[in-house]
Amino acid sequence: MTAWAAPTGLSGAAALYHGGMRTCPFTLDRRRFLQLVPAAFFARLASGLEAPPGPWDGPAVVAKLYLGGRPGWPRPDANLDEDIREIEARLAELQRRYPAQIRFTGGEMVRNPQETQAWLERNADADVVLAFNLVTIIHPMLRVLVESGKPTLLFARPYAGHDWTHAAIYIQRGAKLEMIASSNFADLDPYVPLFRTLHHLRNSKVLLVSPPAARPSTEGFTQQFGTRFGFPAYADLKAAYEAAPAEEATRLAREFIRAAVRVVEPSEEEIVRSLRLYLGLREVLRREQANAIAIDCLGGFGRGDLPAYPCIAFSKFNDAGLYGVCENDLDSTMTQLLVTSFSGKPGFVTDPVFDTSRNEVIHAHCVSATRLRGIHAEPSPYLVRSHLEDHKGASMQVLAPAGDRVTVARFAGPKKFLVSTGEALGNVDDERGCRTKIRTRVADARKLLLSWSAALNTGSGMPGTRDLLHRVLFYGDHVEAIERLGRLAGFQVVHEG
Repeated sequence: MTAWAAPTGLSGAAALYHGGMRTCPFTLDRRRFLQLVPAAFFARLASGLEAPPGPWDGPAVVAKLYLGGRPGWPRPDANLDEDIREIEARLAELQRRYPAQIRFTGGEMVRNPQETQAWLERNADADVVLAFNLVTIIHPMLRVLVESGKPTLLFARPYAGHDWTHAAIYIQRGAKLEMIASSNFADLDPYVPLFRTLHHLRNSKVLLVSPPAARPSTEGFTQQFGTRFGFPAYADLKAAYEAAPAEEATRLAREFIRAAVRVVEPSEEEIVRSLRLYLGLREVLRREQANAIAIDCLGGFGRGDLPAYPCIAFSKFNDAGLYGVCENDLDSTMTQLLVTSFSGKPGFVTDPVFDTSRNEVIHAHCVSATRLRGIHAEPSPYLVRSHLEDHKGASMQVLAPAGDRVTVARFAGPKKFLVSTGEALGNVDDERGCRTKIRTRVADARKLLLSWSAALNTGSGMPGTRDLLHRVLFYGDHVEAIERLGRLAGFQVVHEG
């Protein structure tokens, strides 16, 4: 790659972020980072931008169920009440460790399918069932759980029975069923944040903004996860923008400018408009009791339906544990809800670019969170830029961290979830492509390239470019957690590459 000189007026500190080259690994230690980044950058961490609590943030309701009956195997004189007391003590410890993430209910023992069905009806509000088999031949009751469609985790202790065999078959068939076969109750711990994800999806509300003819079908995600959707009009966003106080938008814009490494193209007026739209969208979320919004932003701004690009607003939402997603991309929005809710890491929706000569994929877009390592982590520095595709409005070039494993994922409809991994190597500074560009190394770039979106290639028609292209990048390796969620929630995980 050709050498790159720091732009005129770019401080020495910012030049360090760029590494003096187009490709810039951001590897500053914490002390040097704090020295170089303006103090005002951190002021917004205390400015009330944390997401307000909502029903999506509550603990998961986990209904305990004991599958019993007449003891035979493991022993005819097994004391099932004693087994239940031992398990209850272990679960009480688990809830004490995670009081904000789980709330146990239930705890009854059932002995036949009829009792199991009645129990399910009494516990319909539960997000997930945690079942324990106490004797063998409980698979008729397990079948009732599976046929209910309620996410279920079967904890099969050694010498409790042979019905783990039936559970394995149900899992292979795509039931909403996961299984632990272990003597160690600590094996439940990784599932606690996943239980909360099920609650989060079930109680979230997503707003989708587009022309009515371009509105995506949402019924499948509602059926699969319980997520609710709303469809505000552009006129609703414009009204919220006009109602937002201009003085507060100006204050936030100047704070945002002071915190930036540099403002490149946008005028202060354009940045103020972006922050005013942020205030308006925040009010729309509050009024609609929603925690996510996706907008057909390119078309909306181009048609004059939007007074500003929402790039900065979406960055702020994603930093705060809410969700702002561009291009009205439903699958990417649901991907962020799923992964961010258990990992605490915001998603970065990307247009991937391949360079097989370097075994690399560059992930590029004009919307990026700054707290990519976690919503409570230190934010990355950023430049204020125009939107790349038309050189208008205001967006951000975030200088993302390097050296981390990353997970790249996307729903392909509610029943399939695409996933791959890589390593973040640094940033790419190039006027071609979207503003934020994260360079990643993958295991086999050519294999990934040739198998790209194979899960969407299911008929004679050609999927749209956006659906073939978009992926969501998350810092950290989340593949195992996603696979567990796939079994619990009944979607197929497809490994790309």
